[in-house]
Amino acid sequence: MALDLARWQFGITTIYHFLFVPLTIGLAVIVASLQTAWHRTGRTEYLRATKFFGKLFLINFAMGVVTGIVQEFQFGMNWSAYSTFVGDVFGAPLAMEALLAFFLESTFIGLWIFGWDKLPRRVHLACIWAAAIGTNLSAYFILAANAWMRHPVGYDVDPTTGRARLTDIWAVLANDQAWSTYLHVVSAAFVIAGLFVAAVSAYKLMKERWGGRAPHPDEHPLFRRTLRAGFAVTMLAGSVVVFSGDHQAKLMAQYEPMKLAGAEALWTQEDGAGFSLFAVGDIQNGRNHVNIQVPKVLSFLATGDLEGNVQGINDVRARYEAVFGPGEYMPNVGVLYWAFRLMMGLGGAGIAISVLGLWLTRKGRLPDHRWMYRVVIAALPAALVANIFGWILTEMGRQPWTVMGELLTANSVSPGVSLAEVAISLGAFTAIYAVLAVIEAKLLFRYIKAGPAAVMPYPDPAADPDGAGEKTDDRIPAFVY
Repeated sequence: MALDLARWQFGITTIYHFLFVPLTIGLAVIVASLQTAWHRTGRTEYLRATKFFGKLFLINFAMGVVTGIVQEFQFGMNWSAYSTFVGDVFGAPLAMEALLAFFLESTFIGLWIFGWDKLPRRVHLACIWAAAIGTNLSAYFILAANAWMRHPVGYDVDPTTGRARLTDIWAVLANDQAWSTYLHVVSAAFVIAGLFVAAVSAYKLMKERWGGRAPHPDEHPLFRRTLRAGFAVTMLAGSVVVFSGDHQAKLMAQYEPMKLAGAEALWTQEDGAGFSLFAVGDIQNGRNHVNIQVPKVLSFLATGDLEGNVQGINDVRARYEAVFGPGEYMPNVGVLYWAFRLMMGLGGAGIAISVLGLWLTRKGRLPDHRWMYRVVIAALPAALVANIFGWILTEMGRQPWTVMGELLTANSVSPGVSLAEVAISLGAFTAIYAVLAVIEAKLLFRYIKAGPAAVMPYPDPAADPDGAGEKTDDRIPAFVY
């Protein structure tokens, strides 16, 4: 029971943390791009957009740091046996993440926050780009460590200590699971960030039109521009998500056949296997009562061949029992099956909305119906949920292993942790995270509602009738927090 609660606790804290991570990864680059546009053109609307979305980025970044620290403590508290086994391997990529990537992003974010009136414009612009690069580097090192759990390479097991021992750091960092996962996760992060910018812009434009309050006249062109920018980022990132997802499916078939079979509720191997649209399964007897399929699509996704062979759950389970001994090697098929479909369905809906949004806003147009703006706003939580289901598929599909073929989850938990200790910490973390979620939501909504004027006030027409304050750097207010 302590094992089950420990898994729940790590799952809850990880999912909560990952609500902030993709937005941080993508929004850092978007804010840097907005500031680059201001640097090149001198147009104040780009500066105001930089400061507005920069404020939202910093709120999200701070919350992501706080929630990420908790995960590291869990390795020592609830998963000490796992940490003992993987520590010599994980030490290298995680040290690189902390000493290189995280220090890079945190240092330059600090310089960016406080350097608006103190650093030359080019140096200040370089700071936000350095922070954005650091954020993406950080993601790579962490994902390389995670990919090693699914496809362990560059190591051997010490026969004396029974611990994994790093033999080739470059094999770990160049793991094909690592770069493919990175491409998929980061492109999905840009989908989230693009939809965030689009959702905020849609909300502001909707309130301008139907909210009964006239905003500053400069807000309309600003948010129309950022609305289209958000759609464009989402559409481009979405195309990479599709490409990388196809590659992930082929790697899954090669290295994690049980995960692929579980995600498709495929019980026996097939040549020319179909992609399941809806299934009602009998897990006890290893078969489906109902399975509506698109013929041959699964074989193409898994092998690149319409007639390719795809292994089934029963076949993989029998092979694992022969190699690793008796045991249950089947993950939760129901969770995998629906997580896979919800990931694709909700994520695909967000990408489709961005394509439709670009069409509806072409040539200076804006939608005339309020429900269209609401659909754009709703696409953001839908895409966040799609990301969560993607990670549920990734992590639960590896079960019952923490390190594929080497360490079972049941053997990874801390031997000295009691059920009561895990239950108390689980309840405490859940309560604290609920409070943090309310704080995050209120802070974001407060500054979204206040608009760009909250971080960069518009000039007073009476004091500056010619609008000179919008054109000269010495009249631009400092970026103060």
